[in-house]
Amino acid sequence: MAEDILLRMTDITKTFPGVKALDHVSLEVEAGTVHALMGENGAGKSTLMKCLFGIYEKDDGHIYLEGREINFRSSKEALMNGVAMVHQELNQALKRSVMDNIWLGRYPTVGGIMVDEKKMLRDTKAVFEELGVNVDPKRIMSTMPVSQRQMVEIAKAVSYNSKIIVFDEPTSSLTEEEVEHLFRIINMLRDRGVGIIYISHKMAEIKRISDTITVMRDGTHVVTKPAAELEMADIIRYMVGRELTNQFPPKTNKPGEVSLEVENLTAQYSLLKDVSFQAHAGEVLGLAGLDGSGRTETLENIFGNATRKSGTIKLNGKVCRNRNPRESIKNGFALLTEERRATGIFAIENIRENTVISSLKKHLHFGLLSNKSMKADTQWSIDAMHTKTPSQETKIRSLSGGNQQKVIIGRWLLTEPEVLLLDEPTRGIDVGAKYEIYQLILDLANRGKTVLVVSSEMPELLGICDRILVMSGGRLAGEVDARTTTQEEIMTLAAKYV
Repeated sequence: MAEDILLRMTDITKTFPGVKALDHVSLEVEAGTVHALMGENGAGKSTLMKCLFGIYEKDDGHIYLEGREINFRSSKEALMNGVAMVHQELNQALKRSVMDNIWLGRYPTVGGIMVDEKKMLRDTKAVFEELGVNVDPKRIMSTMPVSQRQMVEIAKAVSYNSKIIVFDEPTSSLTEEEVEHLFRIINMLRDRGVGIIYISHKMAEIKRISDTITVMRDGTHVVTKPAAELEMADIIRYMVGRELTNQFPPKTNKPGEVSLEVENLTAQYSLLKDVSFQAHAGEVLGLAGLDGSGRTETLENIFGNATRKSGTIKLNGKVCRNRNPRESIKNGFALLTEERRATGIFAIENIRENTVISSLKKHLHFGLLSNKSMKADTQWSIDAMHTKTPSQETKIRSLSGGNQQKVIIGRWLLTEPEVLLLDEPTRGIDVGAKYEIYQLILDLANRGKTVLVVSSEMPELLGICDRILVMSGGRLAGEVDARTTTQEEIMTLAAKYV
């Protein structure tokens, strides 16, 4: 084997019931390089990495690390042998401290019995100082925003002094400033000779950070080339198997009368204060802002997911109290939450149960649930969202993150809401599926529905929204017209109350 080949995976095959997830896939990663792994949702990227990391057992093929054949049986074994993975879906001990999460399973001890808290604190601070992470090691994980929890997970991976680190959609929860910070960390690791495998759907950052790009499609290897030789259009063509000339569908919706009125919205337990705005029937209204600006809190308070201190919500002139999600759904509201795994899916249930859970009443016939009716609606959702699944009986946890997102969006569309609240609707979604979701959003607007979209991707807001509200420090900092504004104007407003 060539000396600079750090990791070699050859002819990896993995089959799940009803689907061949990996079909003789090979991958080589050189030391001191960033190797991007790209493909549509369900292409097999994460499955391949889970075979490397010991989460899945491969059916066939060979894996070599520094020329030695390996076959990890658990993630702990992988970590102890120099392979770390920062997962797209965070799986952390939220009631424990930051340093507990970093050293879980390998606590330093005194005399082999007592946990050495002082050493653990020193070591955590040393890792954070090296990486420039500004987080209190004693802070409880559940009190932190997703972006900071993501940085803790990255620090944990680095703390193992790994030879290979897999980043699976690492920037999906990060602000632009935090993305820059992550890239500095990755460049530092690359200079040390670490092999980085970088999974992302964001074309611009892939072109910027990677040395080599591998594209997968439907569980097979399509192409591996130096990043400098691939243009974005080439990558998209390899990913989806066709040309995709437009990133966003044409905007054909025409906002009408005012439908949603929010007056003096103030939260009980967050910084959200005195937010007022109007939204129109047939309008796509964006919410922009930095992480922690109050975007998510606005949607949660409208939907009754969070406790309101004061404020009024009106839909078509009628006051909606929306004291809890059940009442909000009854009033014609729907909320797609930011954290898919934590608050979106019912992981142990199948696709059908996850799809119809919010619209069970429409499937009642003489007091009993109709399987025929539920199957029909689930099939509509699968077809409309182009969800890749072997069957309706497939457990949702076995789907890729993007396909899980499609199931949840389909779930809410089946409730036929008047107001659809979307928090990061395309997070972890591939470029082809993004276009389909944008089209669904515009179709809803064309039918006279009101759609509110929170997104950390500025081009997304500019591409699908009519107007954009900019949040800053829990307050509404301003409103801009999506057709005429600039990213600079939005960022200036976003920093207004910081």
